Amino acid sequence: MTQKPNFKTMSSQELKSYVLSHREDDEAFHAYVDKINERKDRVVYPPLQSLKDLEKYPEVIEQMRQNSSPDAHCRGNS
Repeated sequence: MTQKPNFKTMSSQELKSYVLSHREDDEAFHAYVDKINERKDRVVYPPLQSLKDLEKYPEVIEQMRQNSSPDAHCRGNS
């Protein structure tokens, strides 16, 4: 049995990578969600009723683009 990493000491980016490569690991997923919820710069938007509602939040689309770019980890998203 392999010992799991210490999720509390991992950065958000490290934990995200771990979760994406260990999708069956519910504990890691919950640790990642907890880490996201702890972020001071976290912004919460109301639930969308449709994809068309995304037009009301252009900053969300821009943030998604930035987070999906190859160098997103270099901008301090941890």
